[in-house]
Amino acid sequence: MEAHDFFLTLFLILIVARILGELFARFSIPSVLGELFAGILLGSSVLGIVEPNEVLRILAEIGIILLLFEVGIESDFARLKDAGTKALIVAVLGVVLPFSFGLLISYYLFELAFDISLFVGGTLTATSIGITLRVLKDIHMENTNIAQIVIGAAVIDDIVGIILLVFIYDFSISHETNFKHTLSVAGMVLTFFILAPILAKTLSYMIHKFHGKDLVPGYIPTIIISLILLFSYLSHLVGAPAILGSFAAGIALSRRFFLPFGAFLRTNEILLDEVRKNMTPIIQIFTPIFFVMVGLSMDLRIIDFSSSSFWIMGITFVLIAFLSKFAGAFFIIQKCVRNNALIGISMIPRGEVGLIFAEMGRINGILPNEIYAMLIFVIIITTVVPPFLLKKYFKGECV
Repeated sequence: MEAHDFFLTLFLILIVARILGELFARFSIPSVLGELFAGILLGSSVLGIVEPNEVLRILAEIGIILLLFEVGIESDFARLKDAGTKALIVAVLGVVLPFSFGLLISYYLFELAFDISLFVGGTLTATSIGITLRVLKDIHMENTNIAQIVIGAAVIDDIVGIILLVFIYDFSISHETNFKHTLSVAGMVLTFFILAPILAKTLSYMIHKFHGKDLVPGYIPTIIISLILLFSYLSHLVGAPAILGSFAAGIALSRRFFLPFGAFLRTNEILLDEVRKNMTPIIQIFTPIFFVMVGLSMDLRIIDFSSSSFWIMGITFVLIAFLSKFAGAFFIIQKCVRNNALIGISMIPRGEVGLIFAEMGRINGILPNEIYAMLIFVIIITTVVPPFLLKKYFKGECV
């Protein structure tokens, strides 16, 4: 693609996402759905004037890591830590239940091959942290206790999801279980997630030390974005999703994250306010590109709506996708059942993570077109419906 063509593509993405996001918001529909619909409208599903390409994917990746950085910096680490056990239960059950039901029903009820059934189960385990967190931010509920459980669960879910993808991919390609490779990836991911906030907090002390001594404008956004990109790269290097690195950097810069070995690394309040002021416009430019890319990746043309087998399988797996994630939230004790329901709804969206699973299965010749189309249908439904439910029912926590 020529540079001038790319400029036009980026113009269309930003302006259409903004118009539809604003339009949806005026009708009390989550604005993130406007941005998703912008991608569906511009992509091959409707107009076919924008094709996903590597540059757009990189910009979208920047969008999601910046969003997770913002979530991290606004998170209350003490409450996130308190929600740890509950978040772990929700995350583990949110992986085990959909994977088990997806695998068993694919294999025994629909009599699909075992490797196909593995990918169906794997696709259903995915949770799109970006979509849920964007809705929670839009309705100003990102700092509630429910949100802290959801954030913790979604982060753990992403870690488990990547480890599961490594296992499924290895098995599908070699047809033998490679536990050594899977465990090595798991070990590196967990080590990174423990050490990254400590290293990022140390670096934040250095940022504070040199703040105000710079002679060239732009010190804060340059240093912060550099830190986010570094930790996203390190995260990818150990086999974890890049968003975990940016989330760890955000957590470390949060005023509520303190290390046990000294208060001297506490983040300066004025510096934090300046970070927010400088980073917010950048985040608001890049994050819509991510959600538009999710829409662009959803090709409705591949779905054969006239096929009865498509509808039987599609509706079956939509129900599994909803109920299995939803049920996982009821294994923790909350003040009222509504809180459990809201956590369950928050874990349902599949979005880009589900698309990665499905696409990997298709590219490697494991998923036939009919199964791939069915999974795209399931991903679309589980991505579009939960934001409506969250907007309608998330009115705060019960007391």
